[in-house]
Amino acid sequence: MLVIGLIREGKIPSDNRVALTPAQCKWLKSNFSDISIKVQSSENRCFSDQEYLHAGIEVTDDLSACDLLLGIKEVPITQLIPSKKYIFFSHTKKKQHYNQQLMHAMMDLGITLIDYECLEHKDGQRIIGFGFFAGIVGAHNGIMTYGNRTGAFKIGRVGDVKDYRELIHTYFGLKLPPIKIVVTGSGRVAHGIVEIMNLMDVQEVEADEYLSREFEYPVYTHLKGSDLYRHKINGDYSRTDFHEHPDSYTSLFKPYLSQTDVLMNGIYWEPRIPPFFKMEDLRLTDFRIQAIADITDDKNGSIPCNLGDATIDDPIYGVDRITGSKTAPYLPTSIDVMAVGNLPNELPRDASRFFGEQLIKYILNDIRLGGSETIHKATILQDGKLTRTFDYLSDYAMH
Repeated sequence: MLVIGLIREGKIPSDNRVALTPAQCKWLKSNFSDISIKVQSSENRCFSDQEYLHAGIEVTDDLSACDLLLGIKEVPITQLIPSKKYIFFSHTKKKQHYNQQLMHAMMDLGITLIDYECLEHKDGQRIIGFGFFAGIVGAHNGIMTYGNRTGAFKIGRVGDVKDYRELIHTYFGLKLPPIKIVVTGSGRVAHGIVEIMNLMDVQEVEADEYLSREFEYPVYTHLKGSDLYRHKINGDYSRTDFHEHPDSYTSLFKPYLSQTDVLMNGIYWEPRIPPFFKMEDLRLTDFRIQAIADITDDKNGSIPCNLGDATIDDPIYGVDRITGSKTAPYLPTSIDVMAVGNLPNELPRDASRFFGEQLIKYILNDIRLGGSETIHKATILQDGKLTRTFDYLSDYAMH
């Protein structure tokens, strides 16, 4: 019998998403006689305790009898249960210093940690993530930012609607001015952004046309890796080589700075990847971008004027074009940046439903049957010890 526990999210600010919805828990129980599920009582979760009870799922504070504990964000050290198997987003694989103590605690407690972020198909594509809904919310917020800044139109907050279906209805009758938008990336985040572009009736155009003319209606161009980076020596782009040696590449983004009103960034970033532009470019007289939705949200990353996380409650800040310092939003001397790390929290029920589907489809049955190569490769700690795949974390993991 596999006993699954859905843990209460303890990280502050609290996250309201969940790995499995009440309907998904009910489906698992009715389709697998050897799966049992317990849900830790929570006041913040987007699905209430009552909804789980109504689906026939036990709600309790005590998860000590569970074999597998599912969370979303990092588990506070005080809430860790010794010797258990956890799956959550640990944010440790890049040696994030702010989670080093969490890593040490999990090792001390003999915990087995599987990280959602490390669950990948054979070609390296991530299996599970909230990227699509991050793209949905981030694109909405980017357009909202431009509307607030210019006064050309007004749209409300995503969190004010019940679900994605209701959000779509808020776009009926929305007429955007003839703005030019760049969308970057090729994964789930970019798919979410493009979805909103289509729902808002923004027309897609090819990059060369985008750079060479103005339009009477709103347009976007979609730039992927090969449009954004080129090898410094041979002038080519190879996805595999780029991911192995990103510092051998240079950014091709500069021509877009003078042709773009809104930038929607949905591309993967790590520290060796060159930024799209430099901070001093903000001072250029032809720097046209007024609003940036940095949906992948890496501080000083692809977007150098991402000065750090904002919050869902207050998602937009300004960046002074001369000094590069943070300001209030919507000032004539600044550009506006929307950078929030937990965007799917604005559509938590839809995001959780989507997430749980991937979890059921690709992961849970393998765990029920004793594991798989995919799960093995995503296991950072086994009984408190680093696995071979994650040996490179040994200096980070040392006390």
